[in-house]
Amino acid sequence: MDDSAIRLVRRLMRSARHAVIATLEPGTGNPIATRIGISTDHDGTPVTLVSALAAHTPALRADPRCSILVGELGKGDPLAHPRMTISARAREIARDSAEHARIEWRYLSHLPKAKLYSGLSDFRFFRLEPGITKLNGGFGRAYQLDAGDWLSLSPVNDELAAAEKNAVTHMNEDHADAIALYARYFAQARDGNWRITGIDSDGFDLADGDEVLRIFFGEPLASAKDMHLTLVRMAGEAREGLNMAKPAS
Repeated sequence: MDDSAIRLVRRLMRSARHAVIATLEPGTGNPIATRIGISTDHDGTPVTLVSALAAHTPALRADPRCSILVGELGKGDPLAHPRMTISARAREIARDSAEHARIEWRYLSHLPKAKLYSGLSDFRFFRLEPGITKLNGGFGRAYQLDAGDWLSLSPVNDELAAAEKNAVTHMNEDHADAIALYARYFAQARDGNWRITGIDSDGFDLADGDEVLRIFFGEPLASAKDMHLTLVRMAGEAREGLNMAKPAS
């Protein structure tokens, strides 16, 4: 398997804020395609928040088979930009569960505008547990991957999930300077009001308004303590790299 293809799938999935979902209409079996908000669970599984009034909600409850199309458009030919189709089975998340609390925090950190309706009684979270993924990475770059090829199936996911919220809050409140360094050095991004929205075993996500960046770790995290040490090391690496790049006066 091409490592660059796996990284591309992970980047597309972690940075996506919306997708198109295809479901089967109860009774007729006709296909329905609608746009949804999307985030990820810690292992990279797509997650969505849907209303009972949406056509795809009763469809998912009647038949959990679905497919999602992920990929941001840019300038020029829309068919020239990377995108992927993921076959999945939807699983509704029970309210008042530890899983719901974890997923809700990650979703609202990634999609803060969803706070307007996430607490309404008719809204529910679904994990869209992936099967086959078909990636079109551009001309001559077509791949088919199993879920296990690209999900972040780390043995420390639960430990990282327990530490994530405090780590993200601490970084955003106390270390905006380090976050700016990450964006400029590792993502070659413009200066802005960047904030961390999530940290997982493979990397972390930054956002500034509608723009989302994905930054990968050099090696997967081995523990929650490793999360802190890696972020500190990366801030130092970015600071040194940017200083070296400055023209001599």
